[in-house]
Amino acid sequence: MARLTSNVALGCSFHVCHNKFAQPRSRARRRRRAEPQGPLGRRHRRATAGLLKEGATVPFIARYRKEVTGELDEVQIMAIRDRLEQMAQLDERRASILSSLKERNLLTPELEKAVNAATNLTALEDIYLPYRPKKRTRATIAREKGLAPLAEQLWAQEAATDVPAAAAAYVGREYTADDGKNQVSKIASVEEALAGARDIIAEQVSDDKDARTRLRALFHRDAVVSSKVLTGKQDSPEAAKFKDYFEWSEPLAKAPSHRVLAMRRGEKELFLMMRVTLPDESAAFAEVQSLFVKAKNPSADQVALAVQDACKRLLAPAMETEMRLESKKRADEAGIRVFASNLRELLLAAPLGQRAVMAIDPGFRTGCKVVLLDRQGKLLHNDVVYPDRHPDEAKEKLAGFVKFFSVEAVAIGNGTAGRETEAFVRTLKLPPAIPVVMVNESGASIYSASEVAREEFPDHDLTVRGAVSIGRRLMDPLAELVKLDPKSIGVGQYQHDVDQTALKRSLDDTVVSSVNGVGVELNTASKQLLSYVSGLNATTAAAIVARRNEHGAFKSRAELKEVPRLGPKAFEQAAGFLRIRDSVHPLDASAVHPERYALVEKMAADLGATVADLMRDGTLRARIKLENYVSAEVGLPTLTDIVAELAKPGRDPRAQFEAFSFTEGVNKPEDLKPGMKLPGIVTNVAAFGAFVDIGVHQDGLVHVSQLADSFVKDPAAVVKPQQKVMVTITEIDLARKRIALSMRSKPEIGSPSAKTSGDRPRTSPGAQRPPAAPAQAPRPPQTVNNDWFSAALKKKR
Repeated sequence: MARLTSNVALGCSFHVCHNKFAQPRSRARRRRRAEPQGPLGRRHRRATAGLLKEGATVPFIARYRKEVTGELDEVQIMAIRDRLEQMAQLDERRASILSSLKERNLLTPELEKAVNAATNLTALEDIYLPYRPKKRTRATIAREKGLAPLAEQLWAQEAATDVPAAAAAYVGREYTADDGKNQVSKIASVEEALAGARDIIAEQVSDDKDARTRLRALFHRDAVVSSKVLTGKQDSPEAAKFKDYFEWSEPLAKAPSHRVLAMRRGEKELFLMMRVTLPDESAAFAEVQSLFVKAKNPSADQVALAVQDACKRLLAPAMETEMRLESKKRADEAGIRVFASNLRELLLAAPLGQRAVMAIDPGFRTGCKVVLLDRQGKLLHNDVVYPDRHPDEAKEKLAGFVKFFSVEAVAIGNGTAGRETEAFVRTLKLPPAIPVVMVNESGASIYSASEVAREEFPDHDLTVRGAVSIGRRLMDPLAELVKLDPKSIGVGQYQHDVDQTALKRSLDDTVVSSVNGVGVELNTASKQLLSYVSGLNATTAAAIVARRNEHGAFKSRAELKEVPRLGPKAFEQAAGFLRIRDSVHPLDASAVHPERYALVEKMAADLGATVADLMRDGTLRARIKLENYVSAEVGLPTLTDIVAELAKPGRDPRAQFEAFSFTEGVNKPEDLKPGMKLPGIVTNVAAFGAFVDIGVHQDGLVHVSQLADSFVKDPAAVVKPQQKVMVTITEIDLARKRIALSMRSKPEIGSPSAKTSGDRPRTSPGAQRPPAAPAQAPRPPQTVNNDWFSAALKKKR
């Protein structure tokens, strides 16, 4: 039965896999275009890989090793890092397969060569599939019956073969089933013998690498994803959020990530059945059949039946599983990208800076929690006021706090009673120099109950900790938000449905990139913030804080070398991202790495000046001839960065803070009217649009079709979290708690997007437009009377 034990034996001798059926490579081509090409690009990628293997971090490589990498940015470096990890996983699996084959005496030189040549896991698993230990299958049972020779005879597809006679020779033969019972049975009929032989052929066809490649390519090109409501579930109230998916289908390749995740969620909650199928299975199966059926005779007819059975019973279900996993992975990646992008914008929001802040966590029944923070965010005092019950007393207290603590800004949480509290504070008639700012308090309650908060404020309750977090978030969003699990901040799309490991990796990368992009003040940073600095971790961050508490502020970066467990490698990776104001060395306040201090000192000496002179005097810097300082290690990219740092040492890349105010008198949904134009702040961006806070305790939704006058494919290209926008109210439904908004110059009032569907992506013929996300923000249907918006807002809350 040698001819039916490998892919090569089962038909590769008489067919080839044509290039047109190869897996689409457009994404790979785009990826290659995004990276440096040619020998120089390959050299830089190899050098970058070497740095990563040596333990260098992505921020360090991107900032301080530009000559080595060819100025690759963080995204490109992370792509190389991820590819290295993928290759390591591939090599690990390859080694496992080779070991398994060798142990079972199945490894031939040809097979070993094929395994070693596989460039991805899919190809590797296709090669290994015929040799993978299998459970007891129909083909296994047929082999136990001794029908392998008959399968081989049929496979030859010779015209001279008398199929009934060949099968009849096996009728009455005894065999012992390997099922643990060891019962002796007999083959009862010609049809039983032929069915068993076909089962053997079908399994080998299913295991054939080229057959899988052909059918996989057809699935990639033509597969349709569909969903139907499960019988008896259509009237369930819980299923209502999935109603637009009760009968839905579209090409899988064009299905947006949020729809794929929505259907999967409906399936997981046992309301929907989701399928991935081919629109014309018979044509697809015929293509696979053409790989194996090489004649027209009774034997070939048996092979054709076996191939059809293989396609329907084995190959198609296997491909459906693959496509579901692939589409889930793509949807996860898209959702994670949205989350990471939103998180980055939130982390890099403009800071107020070091100012004395009065922070208020609003409340009706329990009163407003008030805390006073100094310019470094240290808690000075806390109290509770009751503006609704004791307004005069509350005014007196707040005015007294402002005066006594020299308050320079007021931060008010945007939760319950936020707008009312803001209006009350404005009655104090504070000087224009003291801004009153509404602060997004998402996650503040989680922080207040966290171990971090308990450690920092062991003698204060949750309410005080939450108010402190609101105030500090105004002063420096980045420094405060790193204390939270990013998933609790509330800027993700389907964050609980995506791959949690990949999500954590991406969000950690985003936080690390943001923290190191801004830089960290060594003498004031919390250990949570320090732990995200390149080269540091929770242990070394805690050691830095302990050393700071014991010996006082660091006077220079060099003193970092005295911190226990912070070795030379960690110092190299971290030093450039840590700032020390008023250090003994002026460059310690900049992003210039200590390894380049000597170079800067030489620049200054060549001009007869000091480093401090260079940092103060632009005319001196203009006289520096960078080409004179180019060396094997330092090129123009690094030299240019150094001069830029000398001009603005430790510059903060974040935008300047601008106070924002909602429209006075518009505090609740009942105050809204269609056509009203209001300022707002984007709170979240998803694939289907953007949520905007307009100051009424209920975010409105700007559907993607309403973001601009022109077509918008990606909302993130138009808006971002924390962006200040002007919106028009197009629809209000108080009962359903929905507010539809538009950023178009001439929006149609009364329908959020029903009359502007021309810019929507196309779907399969006859398909009903589903919501963008049944539990987050579905795409609006074609009538005003719908509940897509309420479902969206319900999920967001």
